[in-house]
Amino acid sequence: MVDENSFVQRVLIYRLGSLGDTIVALPSLHLIERMFPRAERRLLTNFPVQSKAAAAQTILDGSGLVDGYYSYTVGLRHLNKLLKLRNDIRAWQPDVLIYLMGGRGTEIAKRDAMFFRSCGINRLIGVPFTEDMQHHRLRAATGLLESEAARLARCIAELGDARLDDAESWDLRLTAAEHRAAQIALEPAENRPMIAFSIGTKVQANDWGDENWSPLLERLAQLYPGYALVVTGAPSEYDRSEELVSGWKSVPAAGPVLNLCGQLQPRESAAVVSHAKIFLGHDSGPMHMAAIVQTPVVAIFSARNMPGIWFPQGSQHSVIYHRVDCAGCGLETCTLQKKRCLTSVTVDEVLTQVKTILPPKLVLLRA
Repeated sequence: MVDENSFVQRVLIYRLGSLGDTIVALPSLHLIERMFPRAERRLLTNFPVQSKAAAAQTILDGSGLVDGYYSYTVGLRHLNKLLKLRNDIRAWQPDVLIYLMGGRGTEIAKRDAMFFRSCGINRLIGVPFTEDMQHHRLRAATGLLESEAARLARCIAELGDARLDDAESWDLRLTAAEHRAAQIALEPAENRPMIAFSIGTKVQANDWGDENWSPLLERLAQLYPGYALVVTGAPSEYDRSEELVSGWKSVPAAGPVLNLCGQLQPRESAAVVSHAKIFLGHDSGPMHMAAIVQTPVVAIFSARNMPGIWFPQGSQHSVIYHRVDCAGCGLETCTLQKKRCLTSVTVDEVLTQVKTILPPKLVLLRA
């Protein structure tokens, strides 16, 4: 039997989003590479995204998973720009399109399929034409919905097994240079064990709030005096992070603080976090990044999405998610309910989960 994939020379992959959206697509991207190892693979994505969100290119460059990019502006309706994008793709002559978008309704899926066929692509894989492909299946054993990574893998299952439980499927293939950059950035930590932390999140509805983060960091400094605190994030998060770590710094025995917001590229930040004993953060790209470099995560979730869809990959993590009657609202800004799903999470509750992963008795006191 002739393998039609062996004749494919050019693959177009469609995936919009930023850091977290790109990370959950990694198993699918690895699968695409395995199925089309000799093909040129280009990603149609949106960049820049926003000031707080890293574009897919900053995460995938150096991984070898894609070879180039086409830029798309979300909500683009300018006819001339759409025609230019279509003509650019058509000129490249892709043999196949791999559709890795979130479920946005079957009508949008049909519209997208028409656009890619107008680009001259006859073979489309993964377009969610059915409601089942659009939505996350319920896992009866856990009561959680399947992850976005699992839904994407299911949509392109005709290509094979995405191996979601294999660590190699989540590998960013960080380079030696990126690891060196991390080592240099961590020199002020003086080889202490580290707690990593990020306030990163694109939406207000996911933000736990300064009134919680500040006392949490102060109590962590008291519990773990032998540790350094490493803060990662976007340049725009530097000043706010600096204010929050004042609680940690107020503890006389506290270890050093390294505020690396805006100091490193996203892949270098991943290398930094891989050295931490634990990562604390919101439902966010930095949280997903920490999970895939095998750092145990305590993740504080709002209920704007149903439980399970965006939980971190792996079983070593602790997810704090309060179920409320308005769960799954999808709101980016929550004013009516005042983020009660999130603000009901207490500092003590988070500390309990931290101590489960990192018992204080293991603190390494320095002379």
